[in-house]
Amino acid sequence: MGRAAAIIGVSHDFLRRLGELKLITPLRSPGGHRRYSKYQLRLAIRARELCDRGTPLEAACRIIILEDQLEEALRINRERLTEID
Repeated sequence: MGRAAAIIGVSHDFLRRLGELKLITPLRSPGGHRRYSKYQLRLAIRARELCDRGTPLEAACRIIILEDQLEEALRINRERLTEID
């Protein structure tokens, strides 16, 4: 967790809150340490950017989740359109 927090410039507590808010769920090492994927770090960076602009953390997490859902829906639609052609 410490390394991830340092890489993206946030506190340990910020990363814990992202987990509590269900934005990211890091894997755990055998020793119990949190392990973040590159994708999870990108989400955390996006949350930090929104918070830096004044968005409350809870709202930032909701925005990111909705953006992710929209992107997935658009991807599925593109695939279906490709199948039709």
